[in-house]
Formats: sequence, structure tokens, C-alpha cells
Amino acid sequence: MTDVGRIFSELGGVFCVPAEQFAAKVSAIRAFIFDWDGVFNDGTKNQSGSSSFGEVDAMGSNLLRYSWWSRHGVMPIVALMSGARNAMSFQFGMREHTHNIYFNVKNKLLAFEHFVASHKLAPESVAFFFDDVLDLALAEKCGLRIMVNRKSSPLFTQFVIERGLADYVTAHSGANSGLREACELLMGTNGNYNDVVQSRAWFSETYATYLKERDQIPVSFFTWDGLNIVPAPAP
Repeated sequence: MTDVGRIFSELGGVFCVPAEQFAAKVSAIRAFIFDWDGVFNDGTKNQSGSSSFGEVDAMGSNLLRYSWWSRHGVMPIVALMSGARNAMSFQFGMREHTHNIYFNVKNKLLAFEHFVASHKLAPESVAFFFDDVLDLALAEKCGLRIMVNRKSSPLFTQFVIERGLADYVTAHSGANSGLREACELLMGTNGNYNDVVQSRAWFSETYATYLKERDQIPVSFFTWDGLNIVPAPAP
């Protein structure tokens, strides 16, 4: 196991595939899909039906995108995907300029098929960050699957691992920056973690170029009409 893999195993994360296979999967990734509830948070809703996010995870997701941009020379394609309508996910996606936001999508596999077709992606080039039952059909199709764990769901975790639906299960939950853990793991495996952090911390010219390009990405909204994935107006 690599030094990066050892660090995350000692943290309590679980690798579900051999280190060489995990690294190969990471090297093929060109796009990221993030589930919202249970990944950016613990899934708790406020009175308006929205759930929030933390800046620790937000920083992790941005550094992850910068890591891929730095390594491959092109912006990775990014989507947020939720089975609900979540106002905070809209705010986050617009602030961070994710390419797509899918909401009220009960059948996430349809949204995945729409996503890869729209951006001409191979399924194996997509990494998916997820946490629960509604995500599994999508996870089965992706090239890299990162499950944000909950200690309260040991049978579900066992189900996912036994059926080969995750490549890594985080040590931390969505309530405790499990997404940041996952982002750091992928950046470390990508091989440029220190350079990315150094560049961002001192707002290098390279980071400024990345940020300008990121902030020019138009955000597109989509939802499910009961049959198909259809465009939706920006909230």
C-alpha cells in the first residue's frame, strides 16, 4: 500500500479494492458527481426542507477540482445530484460554478445517463460521492465510488461492500467532514496534494487562472418530470 493509502487506512477508512486498482481508477477520472444530503451534511433538514454544508467540505471540493485541472490541463466536469429540492445546494452550486445541478431526481440512474451523454463522458471516467440507498444504482455504473460512511448503518455498509458498490468507505460521516476526507484521499492519490495546497494558500498565478476559468462555467439545472430528465429554470 502507498503512503497515502496507509494514512487513510490508519484513519479508519476502508479500501474495498487493491491499492493498484484504486490508483488506476483515480487516474481515469475526468468528472465528479456529488450527492448532497448525507455527503455535505448529516441530512438534517430545516423548516424549509433545506440542508446546509460546511466550508471545510467546500474547500475540499474546490481543491479537488484544482488538483484535476492542474494535473490534466482541463476543468473536470462537476454535478450536484439530489433526490430533493434543496435551496442550499443551489446556492453552493452557483457559488462554486458546478456544471450541472440535478434536483428532485428520484431515479438517479436516469440523471447519470443524462450527465454522461450531455458531456460525452465514459462511465468509468466519473467519480461519485454518495451515502445511501437511492445512490446505489448510480454507484454501480461509475468508475470510482466513494461512500461517505455512517457508523449507525453497519448493515448498509456491509451490503455496499459485499456487492462491490464502493471503492473506498470514509472513516468520517457527512456530519464530520467525510467529504473533505474523500477529497484529500483523491488529491493525494492524484499526486499533487502539496503543490495544490501551496498554490491555493498563497493564491498563485496558476490558481488565479484556474479560478477565473472555473467562475466562467455556466450552471445548468435539471429535474425529473416522472419520466425523463428535463431542463429546469434557475431558482
